Amino acid sequence: MSYDGHEEHHLMHRSNWLRAAVLGSNDGILSTASLLAGVAAASAGRSELLLVGVAALIAGAMSMAAGEYVSVSSQADTERADLAKEAEALKKMPEEELRELAEIYEARGVEPATALKVAEQLMEHDALDAHARDEIGISPVVTAQPLQAAVSSALSFAIGALLPLIAALLAPVGWVVFTVIAASLVSLALLGLFSAQMSGSGAARPVLRVVVWGAAAMAATALVGHLFGASV
Repeated sequence: MSYDGHEEHHLMHRSNWLRAAVLGSNDGILSTASLLAGVAAASAGRSELLLVGVAALIAGAMSMAAGEYVSVSSQADTERADLAKEAEALKKMPEEELRELAEIYEARGVEPATALKVAEQLMEHDALDAHARDEIGISPVVTAQPLQAAVSSALSFAIGALLPLIAALLAPVGWVVFTVIAASLVSLALLGLFSAQMSGSGAARPVLRVVVWGAAAMAATALVGHLFGASV
């Protein structure tokens, strides 16, 4: 928003695709790295690592896409149902809906007369949009977009999964586990930094959050593979 030389850049419009992208990348790095570390700790060769890594990448990307699409589609269905219900209420009870909208503004601190006037003007402009935003909480910024979420999750998972896979294939013999874990932790730290930059927040907490949880997951999986001497 900009007026009189004052301009603000808000980042909520990124929330849908950013959440899906960060979740997909984090899962791609973490799940693939944990799997590769466990397999490598069980003394598997490079051909086995390649097979496991590629299978994890493809299966994980498809799973993320399907899961995001189904999940966000359910949210979109709920939004459409709420909008249909609200449209019917506006058609049958316009006066009640007007008072309801005015009461929402009053609860936010607007004087009753002003709240009623604002509600009347907004309903004259677009009654359903006004109720969708202020009564239901639906706006174009946060509206569910299933396809966007599915594509973002699948692509980001695949990119994230490639990083530990490449590290495993390039690592010196005997150093695969260490290399995969180190490369993945660096990747997770960069992901946390990217998330912080895109969301406009401080970097320390997002970076620490993904690195700590990532290290714990990979260490646990590598330990299982070492103790049992089997691919996990």
